Amino acid sequence: MDYDGGKRVFNRLGPAQHQNDNRNQKVCYHWRAGNCNRFPCPFLHRELSAPVNGTASSKRPYGSGFAMDDERSTGARRGGSNTWGRGGGRGGINNEFSKINNNKNINKKDKLCNFWVKGNCSFGDKCRYIHSWSTGCFGMLTHLEGHQKIVSGIALPAGSDKLYTGSKDETVRVWDCQSGQCAGVINVGGEVGCMLSEGPWMFIGLPNLVKAWNVQTNAELSLSGPVGQVYSLVAGSDLLFAGIQDGNILAWKYNTVTNCFEPAASFQGHTAAVVTLVVGANRLYSGSMDSSIRVWNLENLQCLQTLTDHTSVVMSVLCWDQFLLSCSLDKTIKVWAATDSGNLEVTYTHTEEHGLLVLCGMHDLESKPVLLCSCNDNSVHAYDLPSFTERGKIFAKEEIRSIHGGPNIFFTGDGTGEVRVWQWLADQSATPS
Repeated sequence: MDYDGGKRVFNRLGPAQHQNDNRNQKVCYHWRAGNCNRFPCPFLHRELSAPVNGTASSKRPYGSGFAMDDERSTGARRGGSNTWGRGGGRGGINNEFSKINNNKNINKKDKLCNFWVKGNCSFGDKCRYIHSWSTGCFGMLTHLEGHQKIVSGIALPAGSDKLYTGSKDETVRVWDCQSGQCAGVINVGGEVGCMLSEGPWMFIGLPNLVKAWNVQTNAELSLSGPVGQVYSLVAGSDLLFAGIQDGNILAWKYNTVTNCFEPAASFQGHTAAVVTLVVGANRLYSGSMDSSIRVWNLENLQCLQTLTDHTSVVMSVLCWDQFLLSCSLDKTIKVWAATDSGNLEVTYTHTEEHGLLVLCGMHDLESKPVLLCSCNDNSVHAYDLPSFTERGKIFAKEEIRSIHGGPNIFFTGDGTGEVRVWQWLADQSATPS
């Protein structure tokens, strides 16, 4: 089976603010001090700021390109919260998720029209099903075609005007962000399992190998040691971690003297492929095809806890605020929080109708935290955090296996090999793409 990896994690953001927020327009001084424990809190957990006007950056062309702002996040641009970072806090159990009422109403019309996708729906506007690729809070800027198989990795190096996408077709494509055109195709000699951009380095997970490219100097290194496909990559604590098909996790450290990545550690314990990794609060979290999540101490490299609440493959893990989030083919998203003893327990479970593939967190135009969840029914759901209020959906011809967030925009890659570029819309009632 093929899985995507290398997910980023979130820094502290504070509770989500909903569009129709009727709380006092005052900033909570407990929140400013970092110790507000009220939920819901009657005051704002963000600084007051002017409303955002428009739907896209003034630097973004109106053609097929997708140029980004100089700032790397909406939050940074507006003086708000940090970007989605690598580390997440840990704390006691919080009632933010346990008080949620999941009142999702399933509407049969909330499905993509298969005839419209094929270009032959005869019902037109009277069709019972959706004739668009998205609903809600985002619209499609452009689509990038070229890959012949599943897009398994997407990376946007900081400060770069190039987007990199990897596929099971054994190629990495380089896209010009200004024109939206393919600027190069690199044959990597094996199926791409995942991609990660960290500083000047681009890492590519391949069978039995991790390739490292320095996008500034064009230096190329090969990191040996993996046995089988490399499904997931993440960086943290000055180490690069790789989740491997044989169930092991390998780590390398960069040697500035030799300009090489040297083996640093090996984590053993999973009984099947490690398909997702995330680093937060000096912990490494790993999700596996053995249906478990393991928590590793990065100081002594020991396994602290094994989480077994999922009943199928754990496809994606990430950290938000003091929580760990995980999704699985068992159709659930689980929210984990630390008890007084330090162990993680499930504090909330969100259930979907279909198995879940990828989690990705980012900010919308108002710096609100949003969770994107890819399902194996060829859709992506967008949820506000911590309420899990649905913000919109994205549809595709095949499963979306890669999601990568950028400043004001984000990218999805599906099973057909197509990459799509999406922008957040300031007007929630805007016409879908």
